[in-house]
Amino acid sequence: MRLKTLWLIWVAALLTAPLRADLFSFTTGAPDGRMATASRPGLSEIESADDFITTKETLINNATFVGLLPSGLPLSSLSQVVVEIYRVFPKDSTTPPDGRVPTRNNSPSDVAFDTRDSLAGALSFTATLLNTNFTVANTVLNGINPSPNQTTGGEGPVSGEEVSFNVSFTTPFDLQPDHYFFVPQVSMPTGDFLWLSTPSPPLFTGDLQTWIRNQTIAPDWLRVGTDIVGSGKFNASFSLSGETVPEPSSYILLGSALSALVALRKKLLRG
Repeated sequence: MRLKTLWLIWVAALLTAPLRADLFSFTTGAPDGRMATASRPGLSEIESADDFITTKETLINNATFVGLLPSGLPLSSLSQVVVEIYRVFPKDSTTPPDGRVPTRNNSPSDVAFDTRDSLAGALSFTATLLNTNFTVANTVLNGINPSPNQTTGGEGPVSGEEVSFNVSFTTPFDLQPDHYFFVPQVSMPTGDFLWLSTPSPPLFTGDLQTWIRNQTIAPDWLRVGTDIVGSGKFNASFSLSGETVPEPSSYILLGSALSALVALRKKLLRG
């Protein structure tokens, strides 16, 4: 009877104990007012990208990013948010590159690895006003040109509303251990969404700077600081959250434990 009771206790403990999954969290911090870069979906698409890494298979469930909107724009008029994930060139890309930009080293790849679009029901979002009068020292919107005319210096200061977007993905992004770029885009009824920069000390080993492209230079990309402004590096304000996927060793351990319990049960039945 004691062995049978012990077997039942082990079964209950094993079936109720969760496999080991860790929470995933990444953030670049709050805006610093140095730079804002356009990022919008549609026929005149512009993509701004900043990078992050995963060290285990990770499910990304939520994201936040902070941008500048035109003053007085009703947040209720925002109807579309798109989030793209890119890997690092040369993955998902044609090689060699076409040579129309100074470099493709450490840029996002030619095509997106995965995408979620609110119009397709793949994500939901809320927009929260943080500041009614926020000013950035420089911007990149129209000055995205192929070499040798890529260095425009930026397009100068802009003021507007600082707005935080909180995004939940209907189906999480399932990312293997790798280096990725996060690309948020907002469709605007008027004006342009500008993604705000953050202070740019390295956040992790291999941390890269913000890249940008439009339809004129696609599939290529330019570095916002090094190529367009001509100096400096910028990170963009965003955060990601989710959870890691339990490693295969966890399932192997579970299987071994179940096999041992089955063997013990057979022994008890024979007894």
